[in-house]
Amino acid sequence: MKVAVISGSPRKKGNTQLIMKYVVKYAETKNVDVKFVNLSEGQVECYRGSDEGYNEATKTAANDLMDADVWLVGTPIYNSFFSSALKNLFEYLDYKKTRGKVAGITIMAAGNIGFIDVQTLITQLLSYFQIITNPQAVFITTESISEEEFSDENAKEKLRNMVDKTLEIASKLQK
Repeated sequence: MKVAVISGSPRKKGNTQLIMKYVVKYAETKNVDVKFVNLSEGQVECYRGSDEGYNEATKTAANDLMDADVWLVGTPIYNSFFSSALKNLFEYLDYKKTRGKVAGITIMAAGNIGFIDVQTLITQLLSYFQIITNPQAVFITTESISEEEFSDENAKEKLRNMVDKTLEIASKLQK
C-alpha cells in the first residue's frame, strides 16, 4: 500500500510540519511505502493551468498523491480555513483518477476554535475527488508543541490511532 503524508503548512518552521513528520515516522512502521509531501519546502509552484509547464518538485508532489492509496493530510488553520498551499496542491490532481483513495485528516490550530469548520471544508474538498475520509480527524493545538518539539503523548496517540484507522479502512476497501 502506498501512503502520501502531506504537511500543508507553507511555513519553514511550522508546527504542522513537526506533527506530520511524526506521522511519517509512525506510518513507516506499518509496512507501507511512505512519501512525504512537505509544502514548507516551497517548491510546489502556484497553479497556472493544466497546459503550463511546472518544475520537477511540483510534478513529483502531484504524482506522489496520485500514486498513493492513502493520504494523511495535515493542515494548519489560517483565517478560519485550511492553508492555501494545500488548496494549491489539490489543483494539480485529476479528480477522475482519485476515486476510492482514503484520507485521514489532522488539523493544527493555536486554540480550540474552528476545527470542525476546517474539517468540514477539507472533507468537502476530498469528497469532490471521491476520496473516502476517515471520520475521526485529529485536532491538535499549539500547546502540544514546546520549543519546536512535539512532545504531547496524548496527541501522539490520537495521531497513531488516526493512521491505524485510515490504513484499516484502506485495506478493507482493497479486498
